[in-house]
Amino acid sequence: MNPLLDKLQPYPFERLRTLLAGITPPSKYRPISLGIGEPKHPTPQFIKDALVAGLDGGLAYYPITAGEPHLRDSIRRWLMTRYGLAVDANTQILPVNGTREALFAFAQTVLDANAKPYVVFANPFYQIYEGGALLGGAQPYYAPCDPARNYAVDWDAVPPEVWVRTQLLYVCSPGNPTGAVMPLPEWKKLFELSDKYGFVIASDECYSEIYFGDEPPLGGLQAANKLGRSDFRRLVAFTSLSKRSNVPGMRSGFVCGDSAFIKKFLLYRTYHGSAMSPVIQRASIAAWDDEKHVVENRRMYREKFARVTPMLSEVLDVKLPDASFYLWAGVEGSDTDFARELFAQYNVTVLPGSYIARETGGANPGAGRVRMALVADTAECVEAAQRIVQFVQNRP
Repeated sequence: MNPLLDKLQPYPFERLRTLLAGITPPSKYRPISLGIGEPKHPTPQFIKDALVAGLDGGLAYYPITAGEPHLRDSIRRWLMTRYGLAVDANTQILPVNGTREALFAFAQTVLDANAKPYVVFANPFYQIYEGGALLGGAQPYYAPCDPARNYAVDWDAVPPEVWVRTQLLYVCSPGNPTGAVMPLPEWKKLFELSDKYGFVIASDECYSEIYFGDEPPLGGLQAANKLGRSDFRRLVAFTSLSKRSNVPGMRSGFVCGDSAFIKKFLLYRTYHGSAMSPVIQRASIAAWDDEKHVVENRRMYREKFARVTPMLSEVLDVKLPDASFYLWAGVEGSDTDFARELFAQYNVTVLPGSYIARETGGANPGAGRVRMALVADTAECVEAAQRIVQFVQNRP
């Protein structure tokens, strides 16, 4: 067996199942889960229709790993519309089977374990970053976040001796779990560090289309273009349809950026057998080509957060995020006790913040917080919030 597998920690949802095992909540409350970031809004009918239509001939041949030209061109048009970017659909875009798989696989493409590299990412973080680093033979470095700045990453706290051995930096904007969006000066700082030390930046942007202000979140490629880096050197962005179009089961997204890294990633994926089904590709084209359903999806999240956030802010340390569909709430005492007792008394599931962070310097930055995914419909989320308010008010 690969000995590196022994370095992986249990996935947060496995830990959550263990935490809640053996508990039988009161039957008067229907179960409501805010624990997993799995979109629950209805999948648009036109995407389902395109998926069914794709069955006609779509299963009769092996797909190519680079994806069909029509899909890559659809993605190219979306990048132009959304970010004002002019990219080469043949050399700078690669369809992937969801960003989770691609974020992990990209580390295996980039990392040279012989150099004893670091992979840097925020703490708390999306667990795939750690898994990709460890199985790529690298050492994770958990960059601290500043609660006073909505958990923005303190990149200045990463020492030069770490940067000099860093081969890959994962960034997530809008962030998971905090929803923080990186501004242009922060991107400029990271590009300058990349130029100085030579590491690659993997920009996870799967929450980019769910936001609450008037301005959409700045993307990594967009930031590079604004700063005169139109070749996207040492930068690859990862984008998904799962949250944007409510199709998590389709496993469809793309990567775009530095053509040299896209070329190597394509080579890796060709051997890895990671081609996207033609059926999924055709449904993906329909999704990328339409923005009306994205606007409606964003409206539903805005309505939901506008109703739920004020309720919870009366009893918890929580505020409206910049973007994404999470609330990152501070609680009194242990986050695991809070999650277990809330489930036991009110049948509402939330994720302890300590499960998506690692202890550094004697402290876990996720401790004392819980992540709530407001992915269900508005009525269900409001009901969950009402139960949480009652739980906190009655809690000793």
